[in-house]
Amino acid sequence: MAISLSKGQRVDLTKGTNLSRIMVGLGWDTNQFSSGSAFDLDASVFLTGSDGKCLDDLDFVFYGNLVHDSEGVIHQGDNLTGEGEGDDEQIMIELDLIPSYVSKIAFTVTIHEALERKQNFGQVDNAFIRLVDELTGSEIIRYDLAEDFSIETAIVVGEIYRYQDEWKFSAIGSGFQGGLAALCNYYGIEVE
Repeated sequence: MAISLSKGQRVDLTKGTNLSRIMVGLGWDTNQFSSGSAFDLDASVFLTGSDGKCLDDLDFVFYGNLVHDSEGVIHQGDNLTGEGEGDDEQIMIELDLIPSYVSKIAFTVTIHEALERKQNFGQVDNAFIRLVDELTGSEIIRYDLAEDFSIETAIVVGEIYRYQDEWKFSAIGSGFQGGLAALCNYYGIEVE
């Protein structure tokens, strides 16, 4: 049975287990207060050092760079509509392949062209992140975002982080204004 987390909670992933391959599923629904334009939400991953910054632009995995050089993070592709049940986007993680300089793997969701489309996360319902043990297929962690993000256009949903020789997960749920550019700036990626 999956552990259900609340904002700020942390849980051990690898202590006492042989967990190494994880499917990270992110999902969401748009609510009835839409802006009249279609929503396109995008999941992205930032692999950072202990300073919280990406060492290189290639440590940013998203719809334009689906596979990290280490092959430890593989984005399964952009879902342009978010329609249907379950995960809207999935990211495969192989912890044994994550380079030693990486301390955190942050999972984020942004709204594509949010400003132009007059959209924000206040118009998004049922957002979640879940971690599934890829070998057994069992869901191990689920975090349903209950926060009201009325003006935010980007969210850091959660992160897997290295603590000593183990991996842990933290439910973050932090909102940002400024979309993907704001997140890139926060994680040390230069954008034009």
